[in-house]
Amino acid sequence: MGAIVNRCDVHSDPLSAEVDALRERGEAFAVATVIRTLGATAAKPGAKALLSADGTILQGWIGGGCVRGALARSVVSAIASGSPELVSLQPSDVLDEKGLSAGTVEDGVVIARNGCPSKGSMDIFVEPSLPLPELCVLGDSPVAQSLSALAPQFQWRVSRCAVDQPIAERAAGGRRMVVVATQGQGDLDGLATALASQAEFVAFVGSRRKFQALRTPLLEHGLTEADVDLVQAPAGVAIDAVTPDEIALSILAQLTQQRRRTLRDSDAAGSPGHETP
Repeated sequence: MGAIVNRCDVHSDPLSAEVDALRERGEAFAVATVIRTLGATAAKPGAKALLSADGTILQGWIGGGCVRGALARSVVSAIASGSPELVSLQPSDVLDEKGLSAGTVEDGVVIARNGCPSKGSMDIFVEPSLPLPELCVLGDSPVAQSLSALAPQFQWRVSRCAVDQPIAERAAGGRRMVVVATQGQGDLDGLATALASQAEFVAFVGSRRKFQALRTPLLEHGLTEADVDLVQAPAGVAIDAVTPDEIALSILAQLTQQRRRTLRDSDAAGSPGHETP
């Protein structure tokens, strides 16, 4: 079952406004919807809540404290995996009768214990929404400018980052890639900043020879050989690019390849980490 990324349809005006604000800030969130109840439950089918990445309810209502602990755990799990979850809260006696334990997964359903005195059962669908992958571009070169203009058209959230300032902590559930396009104006600082940025992919705009000349200064800067080996240099796929726009296109192709390859690898390994463009 694939992740639902930036696809949540929320019809309540308060929820819609908060969803828009979260997307604008590039934050992960989840929408939880009650889809079935048995016995006495406070929330009924159709009840909906908007939750932050840590499981805090921001808007809406889906039941009392008996529900919220299990729901928060499911939200954190769904955002980490990038895949929706179906949670079934059932009272202890029902779990015992069925031979089920809280925390297990049965036929794709996460089992949780409902400790409410009412002893009702409730199934909740948790739908995560992940931020667009972030592309941090370091430098003010023509290639940096072209890449920053082109990438948003392919569903990237672009940040223009300073070469000598730490990049902000990555959002929960988010992905980050960094391109150092300083081209002689702060190359060393830019590479050090990129490698400390929690990025899954770092590329350097420059020749292989130029990057090799920067290896020793980077190691003297305190980075390890393993750190330096993570840098893709030169950036971009080989399309005989010449102009800044062509170079930016080749880099975006490489970023897209990395973005999609990671998802295919997750699928092959049996992980639910999908992304819907």
